[in-house]
Amino acid sequence: MITKKFIIKSCKSALREDFNPLGDITSNLLQNNIKKKAKLISAQNGIIGGLKFANQTFKLIDKKIKFKEKKREGSYIKKGEVIAIIEGNIKNIIKGERVALNFLTHISGIATKTNQYVKKVKKKCKICCTRKTIPNLRSIQKYAVKLGGGLNHRFNLSDEYLIKDNHIAVSKIKNLVRKATKSKYKKKITVEVENLKQLKEILGMNFHCVLFDNMSLKNLKKGVKIAKKLYETEASGNINIKNIRKISLSGVDRISIGDLTHSLKALDLKIEI
Repeated sequence: MITKKFIIKSCKSALREDFNPLGDITSNLLQNNIKKKAKLISAQNGIIGGLKFANQTFKLIDKKIKFKEKKREGSYIKKGEVIAIIEGNIKNIIKGERVALNFLTHISGIATKTNQYVKKVKKKCKICCTRKTIPNLRSIQKYAVKLGGGLNHRFNLSDEYLIKDNHIAVSKIKNLVRKATKSKYKKKITVEVENLKQLKEILGMNFHCVLFDNMSLKNLKKGVKIAKKLYETEASGNINIKNIRKISLSGVDRISIGDLTHSLKALDLKIEI
């Protein structure tokens, strides 16, 4: 998903948004050709991500700007650490500062939150993101989740069948599973259940994964015990950093969390001259 071409396109779009129609009228007050060094510094602990986006942002403004990484993409950083040195025409560095930081803080924030969840769960249990992403930023947000040690759920509606509550409200759950099985699109089939009665209704049918949605911990354990020999198991709904450990101990294979991308908190980073 994250190719050099994609990064260039994303950075161009972000700069266009920030520069139109007159450019940086404030930085243009500065004298030209003053060369200085600026430091990208972390103001808190976390996982760093988005360094290629930051580098490309500066390169698009001024090819002569040097962006020297001091930390690897996806590595753990501590408060006060220097992540990169940016050297060149200071007027042009300031022009790109906010766009570069927006990419960095956003990606790093998601990666950091994901990593916090990953560290909480039982080792065999995987943490997944969802489609609850900011429109047009899905690729970047899902990339950030992977940096933090998480996995990507389906990227879009074509990736797999996910038979959910609103589908079941319109048609019988068994009919939907049968239709998905017989479809010409040979994709993974996941069926969402809200109670054990629904699970028992489809037990033994030909699909791949059971998604337990908003189940009590007691019923989740029962459901996993019933389904685990036949299907992959997944839990979702009302999951947070406080209850994630207990949910992972139910034996569920993976846990999907919308909060990774829809309610993110940016990592605090700054550029100092």
